[in-house]
Amino acid sequence: QVQLVESGGGLVQTGGSLRLSCAGSGRTFSRYAMGWFRQTPGKEREFVAAISRSGEGTSYADSVKGRFTITSDNAKNTVYLQLNSLKPADPAVYYCAARFLRFGGPAGEYDYWGQGTQVTVSS
Repeated sequence: QVQLVESGGGLVQTGGSLRLSCAGSGRTFSRYAMGWFRQTPGKEREFVAAISRSGEGTSYADSVKGRFTITSDNAKNTVYLQLNSLKPADPAVYYCAARFLRFGGPAGEYDYWGQGTQVTVSS
């Protein structure tokens, strides 16, 4: 069993920055690759970024490439998502997710999810 808790969401102006955190717990947490997804009302959950268990492999959606950065601190069981140059298209509930052993993939292949954190961008 893995528990995930996101934090760091909030209100920011267009062009601003936020850093989201996802704290994981559980005896086998180190065996999970991590991802961030986002969702707006009426839409499917959308892939944002993923990171391998070692932290050496990363993947990004085209819409966030060059603006968002995913990192991990394995000693703290925490994954971060740095959001820079935020745009009006970025507001959503952001979720972190854990996938056993394998890196990347669609939302349906992830095993555990956090409760989400809201990101709002004002113009």
